[in-house]
Amino acid sequence: MLKIALRQMMARKRQTALTLLGIVFGATAYIVMSGILLGFRAYLIEQLINNDSHVRIQAKSQIILPHSLDEWLLKKDEQVLWIVPPSGRRDHARIENPGEWYRRLDRDPAVEAWSGQLVARTIFRRGNILEAGRLIGVMPARQARVTTISQQMISGEFRDIGESGNRLIMGDGLRLLLGARVSETVFVSVGRGEPVAFKIVGVFQTGNRAVDESTCYAYLSDVQRLNHTPGVISDIAVRLHDVALSNPRSEAWRNLSSENVRSWEETNATFFSIFKLQDAIRYSMTIAILVVAGFGIYNILNIVISQKKREIAILRSIGFESRDIVVIFLIQGLILGVAGGLLGMLLGYIVCTRLETLNFSNPLMQTKSGKMMVSYTWSIYGQAYLLAFLSTLFASVLPARAAGGLAPIEIIRGE
Repeated sequence: MLKIALRQMMARKRQTALTLLGIVFGATAYIVMSGILLGFRAYLIEQLINNDSHVRIQAKSQIILPHSLDEWLLKKDEQVLWIVPPSGRRDHARIENPGEWYRRLDRDPAVEAWSGQLVARTIFRRGNILEAGRLIGVMPARQARVTTISQQMISGEFRDIGESGNRLIMGDGLRLLLGARVSETVFVSVGRGEPVAFKIVGVFQTGNRAVDESTCYAYLSDVQRLNHTPGVISDIAVRLHDVALSNPRSEAWRNLSSENVRSWEETNATFFSIFKLQDAIRYSMTIAILVVAGFGIYNILNIVISQKKREIAILRSIGFESRDIVVIFLIQGLILGVAGGLLGMLLGYIVCTRLETLNFSNPLMQTKSGKMMVSYTWSIYGQAYLLAFLSTLFASVLPARAAGGLAPIEIIRGE
């Protein structure tokens, strides 16, 4: 039956080739589309992971409610009727015991590096230009181990902020808003006390506009003096050896103290909802491709069967059973599915390698390679092969059953 199936396919080479091309292009389209979408996702996740810490420990903020002060102001059975109830937010502007956190992180084998920080909301002034932002006090060597800030420098080196001297590294967007240049001086104020002069010694660019237009780095002790909070730490940024442990570690650390502990997944939860929408679009397009390819295969096989009625009648008259006819056409579908899936995988890989060389850069992004992001995950190719194979198989069932149901006498009468 295999020999008969192959002979029938070779007798109609053009139809066979068109059917095969439909399967190949369907598999190729799935691989290319999935490769681009998943490649972009992997790139975005990598940037989210490396641009910030895997886990961030922050000083806790608490909303003040009308009864939040009762335990300090009232005795056990007393009640108070507020004319103007207390409101606002109680800021714990510091991590109460950073030394204990440091020792805990040093002992944890899952922790690769950590960096204590002081984040201060500031006003940057150059001449008559004012811009609001935040100044992050760090220890450069530790911060460079936690994030990829050193790789995002477009001018100067991150270590140039030194250990003192009121020097800062400025986001490129903020530098443009202020009209400042490297080696110039800007004045920084936290809203109390006199503005302090800081010298720009470098510029970074993360690709995140909100960060680049609002953020600067300086040495930790310089920011503590500016903020009038010597020795205070507001954040601890933590990098893990395995980023997959960020959620379990944040859950465990959250139960050890009153500080806010968040993993990078919790901080960027919005992006994961976008990824779900992206998957829905990808699968919807895949279904559409399969439906179109399946109908094409079904129609072509129907045409082949109508053209081969005389051969079917001859086979039935010499002793072939109805199920034998079904098997012959199913074998043709299987051959097309296997060959089309394999060729589609090969063509999809070739197209992806070409797409990866395309320049897709933004001229404003000086620190990025600007190439198309493509994923080569093996599951994409396995799914493409299975989809091509199964769609061909299902599209072959109905025509095969129709061919098996033809009776020789009906074919002869019809002819």
